[in-house]
Amino acid sequence: MYDLIVAGKGPAGISAAIYGARAGLRVLVLGMDDSALLRAHTIENYYGFPKGISGKDLFEAGIAQAKELGVEVKTEEVVGLGFTEALTVTTNVESYQAYGVVLALGASRKTPNLAGIKELEGKGVSYCAVCDGFFYRQKDVGVLGNGEYALHEAQALLPLASSVTIFTNGRPMAVPVAEGIMVEERPLAAVRGTESVEAVELADGTKVALAGLFVAEGVAGVVDLAKKIGAETTGAQIVVDERMQTNVPGLFACGDCVPGLYQVAKAVHDGAIAGLEAGKWVRSQKEA
Repeated sequence: MYDLIVAGKGPAGISAAIYGARAGLRVLVLGMDDSALLRAHTIENYYGFPKGISGKDLFEAGIAQAKELGVEVKTEEVVGLGFTEALTVTTNVESYQAYGVVLALGASRKTPNLAGIKELEGKGVSYCAVCDGFFYRQKDVGVLGNGEYALHEAQALLPLASSVTIFTNGRPMAVPVAEGIMVEERPLAAVRGTESVEAVELADGTKVALAGLFVAEGVAGVVDLAKKIGAETTGAQIVVDERMQTNVPGLFACGDCVPGLYQVAKAVHDGAIAGLEAGKWVRSQKEA
């Protein structure tokens, strides 16, 4: 049981972890090395670096600083968020519990470029198995993706649906698949349906009848994770107040996944507030 779990290893997440640790919390940071910061060749507009600094160097320095303060950092893919006796973050390796959670996984990914998918969003195309799986009891459903996140969504659907098929869209499955889940590796052409999803069409013209398609491309989008636990979202961002707190008690969000500039300075600012406010929340819960 941790005091605070931070999902995300970029500047917002690490800033939250640092402020949480300085407040005396036991902090765990979870995430992959996929921060947008790593794609920045040189950062020349951040305080304290007159000659600039590479995104990679700044990323690594932040993690080293957090570790010096006792923050535990694990390179694991976050695939789920829920609540049992405490807030629970699930990765491709393990599940972890904490009094508070900060989401700092950056901006959400884009919708796959597949005919029919946008038109049928909310009409059989879903981005959250935990949220919408109940509506597909004893129906045939599919999951679009080929990694840990897709497998996690498929496993959530398995006890509910009549059948579950993972559609990898021409890619090999990147992880072993659990018994009972089918895999279709042929490329997709479109999602078909009028009022709701009726089938997916493969590139060779074959149609596979489905009642629903759950999109789980790449890693879990931060908005998808927030929705799993009932957090309010708008578009591709999470709604927070001035304390970086969502409408879910104990759940905070910061960085590129909340409104504002896509800048390191803003991410660090958000993370500082989230870490401080999460500290207050955790102390109130432990004293209760």
